[in-house]
Amino acid sequence: MARKKNIQIFGKNKVISFGITFLLMATGLYYIGLNYVPQKWYETQTMMPNQVESYYVNQWCTSDFGRKEAVLWDMTRVDCLTKDYAIEFDFAKKWAESIGQSLYYSKMTGKAPAVVLILTSPADYHYVKRVERLDNGIKIFLVKAF
Repeated sequence: MARKKNIQIFGKNKVISFGITFLLMATGLYYIGLNYVPQKWYETQTMMPNQVESYYVNQWCTSDFGRKEAVLWDMTRVDCLTKDYAIEFDFAKKWAESIGQSLYYSKMTGKAPAVVLILTSPADYHYVKRVERLDNGIKIFLVKAF
């Protein structure tokens, strides 16, 4: 009877084993990175990091662009009301709240809904992807604050 040889491809050469493992990990990280890239490039402004939301509203919504903290008849406040948009500002991790408020303000004012997502780290781009998946006509603006 012939003896079967136990062939170990990865066990004999640790350099090859390390190279293949590294290549697989790098490919996985590249794929994960692709998920954070928005479908299209949005208007993005770079501003100072570690500020409160009102700072970004004041920097973005100047008097010649729109009206800050516009009070509606039901005492709700639109962060920035422009000629075309009812804009809600929020940090990216609160993306769902900003969508709901923007849609409500849009309905109440007759203007198109828009959100400004404040990104505090590169990982926040995956919240932009969530808004994109809704695909309900909400205009997206980004503030890069990192």
